[in-house]
Amino acid sequence: MDIAIVYSEIDPAGMNIRDHLLHEMGLDEVPEGAVPFAGHHVRFIGAKGRLIHEEGLDARAAADLIIFISRHTSKNPVRALTVHVTGNFRDAALGGAPRQLARAAPEWMHAVLLRLAASAPDGFRVSYEVTHHGPTDLATPSFFVEIGSTEEEWVREDAGRAVAQSVAGALHDGPSACVVLTGFGGNHYAARQTEIAIATRAAWGHIAHTREVGMLDAEMIRRMTAMSGADAAYIDRKALSRDDLAHVMTLLDDCGIVRLSESELRQMGDLPFSTYCAFRARAAEESDGARLIILGISGEGFPVRLSIPPDLFDEALKIDENLFWDLIRDIPAAGITTQSGRPLPVFFAFAGHEVQVLHLLITSCVKILVNDGSTTVSGDSITIRRVRFNPRRAAELGVPKGPLFGRLAAGHEIEIGGTVITPSMVSDVSEQVIHVPGLESYL
Repeated sequence: MDIAIVYSEIDPAGMNIRDHLLHEMGLDEVPEGAVPFAGHHVRFIGAKGRLIHEEGLDARAAADLIIFISRHTSKNPVRALTVHVTGNFRDAALGGAPRQLARAAPEWMHAVLLRLAASAPDGFRVSYEVTHHGPTDLATPSFFVEIGSTEEEWVREDAGRAVAQSVAGALHDGPSACVVLTGFGGNHYAARQTEIAIATRAAWGHIAHTREVGMLDAEMIRRMTAMSGADAAYIDRKALSRDDLAHVMTLLDDCGIVRLSESELRQMGDLPFSTYCAFRARAAEESDGARLIILGISGEGFPVRLSIPPDLFDEALKIDENLFWDLIRDIPAAGITTQSGRPLPVFFAFAGHEVQVLHLLITSCVKILVNDGSTTVSGDSITIRRVRFNPRRAAELGVPKGPLFGRLAAGHEIEIGGTVITPSMVSDVSEQVIHVPGLESYL
Protein backbone atom coordinates (compact mmCIF):
# COMPACT_ATOMS: atom_id res chain seq x y z
CA MET A 1 0.00 0.00 0.00
CA ASP A 2 1.34 3.46 -0.91
CA ILE A 3 0.92 5.89 1.98
CA ALA A 4 1.62 9.62 2.03
CA ILE A 5 2.36 11.40 5.30
CA VAL A 6 1.62 15.09 4.78
CA TYR A 7 2.79 17.83 7.16
CA SER A 8 3.28 21.58 7.09
CA GLU A 9 6.75 22.98 7.54
CA ILE A 10 5.27 25.95 9.44
CA ASP A 11 3.34 23.73 11.87
CA PRO A 12 5.24 22.85 15.06
CA ALA A 13 2.86 19.99 15.87
CA GLY A 14 3.21 18.46 12.42
CA MET A 15 7.00 18.70 12.62
CA ASN A 16 6.96 17.22 16.11
CA ILE A 17 4.90 14.21 14.97
CA ARG A 18 6.99 13.85 11.81
CA ASP A 19 10.27 13.64 13.73
CA HIS A 20 8.92 11.01 16.11
CA LEU A 21 7.42 9.05 13.22
CA LEU A 22 10.80 9.05 11.45
CA HIS A 23 12.29 7.63 14.64
CA GLU A 24 9.61 4.92 14.79
CA MET A 25 10.54 3.99 11.22
CA GLY A 26 14.26 3.89 12.00
CA LEU A 27 15.04 6.98 9.91
CA ASP A 28 17.28 9.94 10.80
CA GLU A 29 15.89 12.37 8.24
CA VAL A 30 13.08 12.79 5.75
CA PRO A 31 13.79 10.44 2.82
CA GLU A 32 13.63 11.78 -0.72
CA GLY A 33 11.21 9.12 -1.91
CA ALA A 34 9.05 6.35 -0.57
CA VAL A 35 10.59 3.94 1.95
CA PRO A 36 9.35 0.50 3.00
CA PHE A 37 7.67 0.22 6.39
CA ALA A 38 5.44 -2.53 7.77
CA GLY A 39 4.73 -3.84 4.28
CA HIS A 40 3.83 -0.39 2.91
CA HIS A 41 5.65 2.25 0.89
CA VAL A 42 5.61 5.45 2.93
CA ARG A 43 6.47 8.89 1.56
CA PHE A 44 6.69 12.14 3.52
CA ILE A 45 5.36 15.29 1.82
CA GLY A 46 6.15 18.68 3.33
CA ALA A 47 3.86 21.62 2.56
CA LYS A 48 4.95 25.24 2.75
CA GLY A 49 1.61 26.58 3.98
CA ARG A 50 -1.42 25.49 6.00
CA LEU A 51 -2.69 22.00 5.27
CA ILE A 52 -6.31 23.13 5.08
CA HIS A 53 -5.46 24.78 1.75
CA GLU A 54 -3.54 21.85 0.24
CA GLU A 55 -5.76 21.14 -2.75
CA GLY A 56 -4.74 18.83 -5.59
CA LEU A 57 -2.97 16.31 -3.37
CA ASP A 58 -4.33 13.24 -5.16
CA ALA A 59 -1.95 13.69 -8.08
CA ARG A 60 1.03 14.84 -6.02
CA ALA A 61 0.72 12.12 -3.41
CA ALA A 62 -0.05 9.26 -5.83
CA ALA A 63 -1.01 7.21 -2.76
CA ASP A 64 -3.65 4.78 -1.57
CA LEU A 65 -3.95 6.58 1.77
CA ILE A 66 -3.08 10.13 2.89
CA ILE A 67 -2.45 10.89 6.56
CA PHE A 68 -2.20 14.54 7.57
CA ILE A 69 -0.19 15.14 10.75
CA SER A 70 -1.06 18.50 12.18
CA ARG A 71 -1.91 20.86 15.01
CA HIS A 72 -5.38 21.43 16.39
CA THR A 73 -6.46 24.86 17.59
CA SER A 74 -9.52 25.83 19.58
CA LYS A 75 -11.17 28.96 20.99
CA ASN A 76 -11.44 27.01 24.25
CA PRO A 77 -8.04 25.30 24.42
CA VAL A 78 -7.93 21.75 25.71
CA ARG A 79 -5.18 19.15 25.65
CA ALA A 80 -6.31 16.85 22.90
CA LEU A 81 -5.26 14.23 20.39
CA THR A 82 -7.81 14.00 17.59
CA VAL A 83 -8.65 12.34 14.28
CA HIS A 84 -11.09 13.49 11.61
CA VAL A 85 -11.83 13.61 7.91
CA THR A 86 -12.15 16.88 6.01
CA GLY A 87 -14.99 18.64 4.25
CA ASN A 88 -17.54 21.45 4.40
CA PHE A 89 -21.28 21.00 4.87
CA ARG A 90 -21.96 24.63 3.97
CA ASP A 91 -19.48 27.43 3.27
CA ALA A 92 -15.70 27.11 3.12
CA ALA A 93 -14.45 29.35 5.91
CA LEU A 94 -11.49 27.05 6.62
CA GLY A 95 -10.29 25.91 3.22
CA GLY A 96 -11.67 23.72 0.50
CA ALA A 97 -14.89 24.28 -1.39
CA PRO A 98 -18.45 24.79 -0.14
CA ARG A 99 -20.59 21.64 0.25
CA GLN A 100 -17.73 19.36 -0.69
CA LEU A 101 -16.45 16.35 1.28
CA ALA A 102 -13.15 14.50 1.06
CA ARG A 103 -13.09 10.71 0.92
CA ALA A 104 -12.71 9.31 4.42
CA ALA A 105 -10.60 6.42 5.73
CA PRO A 106 -12.84 5.30 8.63
CA GLU A 107 -11.12 1.99 9.43
CA TRP A 108 -7.69 3.64 9.54
CA MET A 109 -8.99 6.49 11.69
CA HIS A 110 -10.50 3.94 14.05
CA ALA A 111 -7.20 2.06 14.27
CA VAL A 112 -5.31 5.25 15.14
CA LEU A 113 -8.01 6.43 17.57
CA LEU A 114 -7.82 3.19 19.57
CA ARG A 115 -4.06 3.48 19.86
CA LEU A 116 -4.25 7.14 20.86
CA ALA A 117 -6.71 6.20 23.60
CA ALA A 118 -4.21 3.66 24.93
CA SER A 119 -1.11 5.86 24.75
CA ALA A 120 -2.22 9.48 25.27
CA PRO A 121 -0.25 11.40 27.90
CA ASP A 122 -2.06 12.14 31.15
CA GLY A 123 -4.47 15.03 30.80
CA PHE A 124 -5.01 14.64 27.05
CA ARG A 125 -8.47 13.98 25.67
CA VAL A 126 -8.66 11.59 22.72
CA SER A 127 -11.51 12.03 20.27
CA TYR A 128 -12.89 12.35 16.80
CA GLU A 129 -13.62 15.81 15.50
CA VAL A 130 -16.62 16.60 13.34
CA THR A 131 -16.09 17.39 9.66
CA HIS A 132 -15.21 21.09 9.50
CA HIS A 133 -12.36 22.20 7.20
CA GLY A 134 -10.40 21.63 3.98
CA PRO A 135 -8.92 20.28 1.88
CA THR A 136 -12.06 18.92 0.30
CA ASP A 137 -11.12 17.72 -3.20
CA LEU A 138 -9.50 14.44 -2.13
CA ALA A 139 -10.64 11.26 -3.86
CA THR A 140 -7.87 9.38 -2.04
CA PRO A 141 -8.96 8.15 1.41
CA SER A 142 -7.47 10.50 3.98
CA PHE A 143 -7.66 11.78 7.54
CA PHE A 144 -6.03 14.21 9.94
CA VAL A 145 -4.41 13.23 13.21
CA GLU A 146 -3.67 16.22 15.41
CA ILE A 147 -2.19 17.54 18.65
CA GLY A 148 -4.14 20.32 20.35
CA SER A 149 -4.70 22.95 21.28
CA THR A 150 -1.88 25.46 21.97
CA GLU A 151 1.82 25.72 21.21
CA GLU A 152 2.57 24.27 24.64
CA GLU A 153 0.98 20.96 23.56
CA TRP A 154 2.10 21.12 19.90
CA VAL A 155 5.77 20.76 20.85
CA ARG A 156 5.43 18.30 23.72
CA GLU A 157 7.65 15.29 23.19
CA ASP A 158 5.22 12.86 24.81
CA ALA A 159 2.34 14.07 22.64
CA GLY A 160 4.36 13.83 19.45
CA ARG A 161 5.58 10.38 20.44
CA ALA A 162 2.06 9.14 21.26
CA VAL A 163 0.71 10.23 17.87
CA ALA A 164 3.68 8.82 15.98
CA GLN A 165 3.49 5.49 17.77
CA SER A 166 -0.26 5.33 17.14
CA VAL A 167 0.17 5.95 13.41
CA ALA A 168 3.08 3.52 13.17
CA GLY A 169 1.17 0.89 15.13
CA ALA A 170 -1.86 1.23 12.88
CA LEU A 171 0.31 0.91 9.77
CA HIS A 172 2.02 -2.14 11.22
CA ASP A 173 -1.15 -3.99 12.29
CA GLY A 174 -3.60 -2.63 9.76
CA PRO A 175 -7.23 -1.76 10.50
CA SER A 176 -9.61 -4.33 11.93
CA ALA A 177 -13.05 -5.18 10.56
CA CYS A 178 -15.37 -2.28 11.42
CA VAL A 179 -18.95 -1.16 11.01
CA VAL A 180 -18.54 2.12 9.13
CA LEU A 181 -20.94 4.93 10.00
CA THR A 182 -21.80 8.50 9.30
CA GLY A 183 -22.62 10.57 12.39
CA PHE A 184 -25.29 13.15 13.09
CA GLY A 185 -25.28 15.38 16.15
CA GLY A 186 -22.92 16.09 18.99
CA ASN A 187 -20.30 18.68 19.84
CA HIS A 188 -17.07 19.47 18.00
CA TYR A 189 -15.29 16.55 19.67
CA ALA A 190 -18.03 14.03 18.85
CA ALA A 191 -18.11 12.73 22.42
CA ARG A 192 -20.70 9.96 21.97
CA GLN A 193 -19.20 8.72 18.73
CA THR A 194 -15.75 8.62 20.30
CA GLU A 195 -16.91 6.70 23.37
CA ILE A 196 -18.75 4.13 21.26
CA ALA A 197 -15.86 3.74 18.80
CA ILE A 198 -13.38 3.01 21.57
CA ALA A 199 -15.67 0.33 23.02
CA THR A 200 -16.93 -1.29 19.79
CA ARG A 201 -16.25 -1.96 16.10
CA ALA A 202 -18.02 1.28 15.13
CA ALA A 203 -15.83 3.49 12.94
CA TRP A 204 -17.00 6.92 11.81
CA GLY A 205 -16.31 8.74 8.59
CA HIS A 206 -18.03 12.10 8.20
CA ILE A 207 -19.74 13.51 11.30
CA ALA A 208 -22.10 16.50 11.23
CA HIS A 209 -22.12 18.82 14.25
CA THR A 210 -25.49 19.43 15.91
CA ARG A 211 -25.67 22.90 14.35
CA GLU A 212 -25.35 21.41 10.85
CA VAL A 213 -28.00 18.70 11.08
CA GLY A 214 -31.09 20.84 10.56
CA MET A 215 -29.61 22.26 7.33
CA LEU A 216 -28.64 18.97 5.71
CA ASP A 217 -30.48 17.77 2.63
CA ALA A 218 -30.79 14.41 0.91
CA GLU A 219 -27.95 15.19 -1.48
CA MET A 220 -25.55 15.85 1.39
CA ILE A 221 -26.72 12.76 3.27
CA ARG A 222 -25.93 10.63 0.21
CA ARG A 223 -22.59 12.38 -0.21
CA MET A 224 -21.65 11.75 3.44
CA THR A 225 -22.53 8.09 3.01
CA ALA A 226 -20.64 7.65 -0.26
CA MET A 227 -17.51 9.54 0.82
CA SER A 228 -17.41 7.63 4.10
CA GLY A 229 -18.10 4.25 2.51
CA ALA A 230 -20.66 3.92 5.30
CA ASP A 231 -22.71 0.84 6.11
CA ALA A 232 -25.19 2.80 8.21
CA ALA A 233 -25.85 6.01 10.12
CA TYR A 234 -25.77 6.85 13.82
CA ILE A 235 -27.72 9.71 15.39
CA ASP A 236 -26.73 11.25 18.73
CA ARG A 237 -30.39 11.67 19.60
CA LYS A 238 -29.83 13.51 22.88
CA ALA A 239 -27.79 16.17 21.09
CA LEU A 240 -30.60 17.13 18.69
CA SER A 241 -33.83 19.05 19.02
CA ARG A 242 -37.05 17.21 18.27
CA ASP A 243 -37.38 18.98 14.92
CA ASP A 244 -33.78 18.27 13.85
CA LEU A 245 -34.09 14.65 14.94
CA ALA A 246 -37.26 14.20 12.87
CA HIS A 247 -35.59 15.97 9.94
CA VAL A 248 -32.53 13.73 9.78
CA MET A 249 -34.49 10.53 10.44
CA THR A 250 -36.81 11.35 7.53
CA LEU A 251 -33.85 12.07 5.25
CA LEU A 252 -32.12 8.81 6.15
CA ASP A 253 -35.31 6.82 5.63
CA ASP A 254 -35.97 8.51 2.30
CA CYS A 255 -32.41 7.69 1.21
CA GLY A 256 -32.79 4.07 2.32
CA ILE A 257 -29.93 4.32 4.80
CA VAL A 258 -29.95 1.98 7.81
CA ARG A 259 -29.91 3.62 11.23
CA LEU A 260 -28.13 1.90 14.11
CA SER A 261 -28.57 2.79 17.77
CA GLU A 262 -25.85 2.84 20.38
CA SER A 263 -27.25 -0.29 22.01
CA GLU A 264 -27.14 -2.13 18.68
CA LEU A 265 -23.54 -1.09 18.09
CA ARG A 266 -22.53 -2.18 21.56
CA GLN A 267 -24.20 -5.60 21.42
CA MET A 268 -23.44 -6.49 17.80
CA GLY A 269 -20.30 -8.35 18.84
CA ASP A 270 -18.16 -9.60 15.99
CA LEU A 271 -21.04 -10.43 13.66
CA PRO A 272 -20.36 -9.13 10.14
CA PHE A 273 -22.61 -6.20 9.38
CA SER A 274 -24.44 -8.03 6.57
CA THR A 275 -25.15 -10.96 8.90
CA TYR A 276 -26.39 -8.62 11.64
CA CYS A 277 -28.71 -6.95 9.13
CA ALA A 278 -30.10 -10.35 8.11
CA PHE A 279 -30.90 -11.14 11.76
CA ARG A 280 -32.35 -7.66 12.20
CA ALA A 281 -34.64 -8.16 9.21
CA ARG A 282 -35.87 -11.51 10.54
CA ALA A 283 -36.60 -9.90 13.90
CA ALA A 284 -38.64 -7.16 12.21
CA GLU A 285 -40.80 -9.87 10.61
CA GLU A 286 -41.83 -11.05 14.08
CA SER A 287 -42.86 -7.73 15.59
CA ASP A 288 -42.83 -4.06 14.57
CA GLY A 289 -39.86 -2.41 16.22
CA ALA A 290 -38.53 -5.75 17.52
CA ARG A 291 -35.09 -5.54 19.09
CA LEU A 292 -32.37 -8.12 18.70
CA ILE A 293 -30.49 -9.54 21.64
CA ILE A 294 -27.20 -10.96 20.37
CA LEU A 295 -26.10 -13.85 22.57
CA GLY A 296 -23.03 -15.98 21.87
CA ILE A 297 -23.45 -16.18 18.11
CA SER A 298 -20.53 -15.32 15.85
CA GLY A 299 -19.39 -15.86 12.29
CA GLU A 300 -21.53 -15.84 9.17
CA GLY A 301 -24.60 -17.75 8.10
CA PHE A 302 -28.30 -17.62 7.35
CA PRO A 303 -30.62 -16.97 10.32
CA VAL A 304 -33.13 -19.72 10.98
CA ARG A 305 -36.19 -19.15 13.19
CA LEU A 306 -36.55 -21.24 16.36
CA SER A 307 -39.61 -21.26 18.61
CA ILE A 308 -39.82 -22.31 22.26
CA PRO A 309 -43.26 -23.48 23.43
CA PRO A 310 -44.82 -20.20 24.63
CA ASP A 311 -46.20 -21.61 27.89
CA LEU A 312 -42.82 -23.09 28.82
CA PHE A 313 -41.05 -19.85 27.96
CA ASP A 314 -43.51 -17.58 29.76
CA GLU A 315 -43.54 -19.64 32.97
CA ALA A 316 -39.74 -19.82 33.10
CA LEU A 317 -39.50 -16.04 32.75
CA LYS A 318 -42.15 -15.52 35.43
CA ILE A 319 -39.99 -17.47 37.88
CA ASP A 320 -36.64 -15.83 37.04
CA GLU A 321 -36.17 -13.86 33.83
CA ASN A 322 -32.65 -12.72 34.76
CA LEU A 323 -31.56 -16.31 35.36
CA PHE A 324 -32.93 -17.34 31.97
CA TRP A 325 -30.87 -14.75 30.10
CA ASP A 326 -27.84 -15.61 32.19
CA LEU A 327 -28.17 -19.31 31.35
CA ILE A 328 -28.38 -18.69 27.59
CA ARG A 329 -26.01 -15.74 27.17
CA ASP A 330 -23.25 -17.85 25.55
CA ILE A 331 -25.33 -20.01 23.22
CA PRO A 332 -24.90 -19.38 19.46
CA ALA A 333 -28.20 -17.61 18.94
CA ALA A 334 -30.00 -14.28 19.01
CA GLY A 335 -33.21 -13.50 20.88
CA ILE A 336 -35.74 -10.74 20.36
CA THR A 337 -37.96 -8.49 22.41
CA THR A 338 -40.87 -6.30 21.43
CA GLN A 339 -40.31 -2.56 21.16
CA SER A 340 -41.54 -2.27 24.75
CA GLY A 341 -38.95 -4.79 25.92
CA ARG A 342 -41.14 -7.90 26.35
CA PRO A 343 -39.16 -11.04 25.43
CA LEU A 344 -40.65 -13.24 22.73
CA PRO A 345 -40.33 -17.06 22.59
CA VAL A 346 -38.58 -16.72 19.22
CA PHE A 347 -34.87 -17.09 18.61
CA PHE A 348 -32.58 -17.25 15.60
CA ALA A 349 -29.55 -19.42 14.94
CA PHE A 350 -27.45 -20.27 11.92
CA ALA A 351 -28.71 -22.99 9.61
CA GLY A 352 -27.25 -26.30 10.75
CA HIS A 353 -27.26 -25.35 14.44
CA GLU A 354 -31.01 -25.42 14.97
CA VAL A 355 -31.27 -28.69 16.90
CA GLN A 356 -28.39 -27.89 19.24
CA VAL A 357 -29.59 -24.38 20.01
CA LEU A 358 -33.24 -25.30 20.52
CA HIS A 359 -32.20 -28.06 22.93
CA LEU A 360 -30.14 -25.57 24.96
CA LEU A 361 -33.01 -23.07 25.06
CA ILE A 362 -35.59 -25.61 26.22
CA THR A 363 -33.13 -27.07 28.73
CA SER A 364 -32.67 -23.63 30.29
CA CYS A 365 -36.43 -23.15 30.66
CA VAL A 366 -36.89 -26.63 32.13
CA LYS A 367 -34.02 -26.12 34.57
CA ILE A 368 -35.65 -22.97 35.95
CA LEU A 369 -39.02 -24.66 36.33
CA VAL A 370 -37.93 -27.93 37.94
CA ASN A 371 -35.66 -26.15 40.41
CA ASP A 372 -38.55 -24.03 41.63
CA GLY A 373 -40.33 -25.34 44.72
CA SER A 374 -43.76 -24.91 43.13
CA THR A 375 -43.30 -27.55 40.43
CA THR A 376 -43.42 -31.33 40.13
CA VAL A 377 -42.36 -33.56 37.24
CA SER A 378 -44.20 -36.63 35.98
CA GLY A 379 -43.45 -38.28 32.67
CA ASP A 380 -43.36 -35.57 29.99
CA SER A 381 -45.25 -33.06 32.12
CA ILE A 382 -44.26 -30.28 34.50
CA THR A 383 -46.99 -29.26 36.92
CA ILE A 384 -46.76 -25.76 38.35
CA ARG A 385 -48.75 -25.27 41.56
CA ARG A 386 -49.24 -21.68 42.60
CA VAL A 387 -50.73 -20.45 45.87
CA ARG A 388 -51.87 -16.82 45.91
CA PHE A 389 -53.13 -14.79 48.86
CA ASN A 390 -56.76 -13.71 48.35
CA PRO A 391 -57.41 -10.44 50.24
CA ARG A 392 -61.17 -10.73 49.66
CA ARG A 393 -61.32 -14.03 51.57
CA ALA A 394 -59.21 -12.56 54.37
CA ALA A 395 -61.57 -9.59 54.71
CA GLU A 396 -64.58 -11.91 54.81
CA LEU A 397 -62.98 -13.70 57.77
CA GLY A 398 -62.58 -10.39 59.62
CA VAL A 399 -58.89 -9.80 58.97
CA PRO A 400 -58.20 -6.04 58.83
CA LYS A 401 -56.01 -4.69 56.04
CA GLY A 402 -52.46 -4.02 57.08
CA PRO A 403 -49.70 -6.07 58.75
CA LEU A 404 -51.94 -9.12 59.26
CA PHE A 405 -52.54 -9.32 55.52
CA GLY A 406 -48.78 -9.35 55.10
CA ARG A 407 -48.29 -12.17 57.60
CA LEU A 408 -50.89 -14.34 55.91
CA ALA A 409 -49.45 -13.62 52.47
CA ALA A 410 -46.03 -14.63 53.82
CA GLY A 411 -47.40 -18.01 54.94
CA HIS A 412 -47.92 -17.40 58.67
CA GLU A 413 -50.97 -18.22 60.80
CA ILE A 414 -52.70 -15.41 62.67
CA GLU A 415 -55.39 -15.23 65.36
CA ILE A 416 -58.44 -12.97 65.24
CA GLY A 417 -60.79 -12.92 68.27
CA GLY A 418 -59.62 -16.35 69.35
CA THR A 419 -60.01 -17.85 65.87
CA VAL A 420 -56.91 -19.16 64.14
CA ILE A 421 -56.73 -18.28 60.47
CA THR A 422 -54.26 -20.19 58.35
CA PRO A 423 -52.80 -19.16 54.98
CA SER A 424 -54.70 -21.96 53.25
CA MET A 425 -57.99 -20.43 54.39
CA VAL A 426 -57.30 -17.20 52.51
CA SER A 427 -55.45 -18.53 49.46
CA ASP A 428 -56.34 -19.56 45.93
CA VAL A 429 -54.55 -22.56 44.48
CA SER A 430 -54.03 -23.03 40.75
CA GLU A 431 -52.23 -25.66 38.75
CA GLN A 432 -50.82 -25.47 35.26
CA VAL A 433 -49.54 -28.47 33.37
CA ILE A 434 -46.89 -27.96 30.68
CA HIS A 435 -46.21 -30.87 28.35
CA VAL A 436 -42.61 -31.14 27.12
CA PRO A 437 -42.15 -34.08 24.73
CA GLY A 438 -38.98 -35.95 25.65
CA LEU A 439 -38.74 -34.07 28.96
CA GLU A 440 -36.25 -36.54 30.36
CA SER A 441 -33.64 -35.42 27.80
CA TYR A 442 -33.80 -31.87 29.14
CA LEU A 443 -33.38 -32.73 32.82
